[in-house]
Amino acid sequence: MQSLFAFVASFALLSPFSQGDERAAAKDEVAKLDPKVALEMAQSDRPLINFSETPVYRQVRINGRVIIRVSPQSAQARRAFLSTIPRNTSTTKVVEKKMEKCIPVSQIAAVQTGSANRLMLYLRDKRVVRLNLEKSCRARDYYSGFYVERSKDGKLCVRRDKLLSRSGVNCQVKRMRQLVSVAR
Repeated sequence: MQSLFAFVASFALLSPFSQGDERAAAKDEVAKLDPKVALEMAQSDRPLINFSETPVYRQVRINGRVIIRVSPQSAQARRAFLSTIPRNTSTTKVVEKKMEKCIPVSQIAAVQTGSANRLMLYLRDKRVVRLNLEKSCRARDYYSGFYVERSKDGKLCVRRDKLLSRSGVNCQVKRMRQLVSVAR
């Protein structure tokens, strides 16, 4: 019974009551003098009106930031990718070859950790690129991939971009070399 009384009492407090002709006459006088004050008085009689109005925003700021995630390749996909490289080690060997200082981030298909501070990038055009990170960085921190912030040109460049591991390590790319197989 008390809960019913509390419900009715709260509803009674929120609903507008007619307080007689005296109050209506006072409102009319104020409305004639100043319409803004009359509007405020009308709104004070209806406290829920403030919740139904949509707020007016005077300033809107939009910050755009694109962060790209590069994840490791599955073992099956990595084996299929590496099957294109000749395996006969007696006639061929894999060497590092100089390449351009930047590669498009959209071309990176996957990443794999290497030894020390080296990462292997697998590109969509079937190239394999070895990245050297700063000396203080370890490749094993990037076992689950990395994030890179998209630059204006959309490329990952040596001595410009930093790779952020999922564990929070932030390292700059120091060197980039393409791995190619050559005949002995």
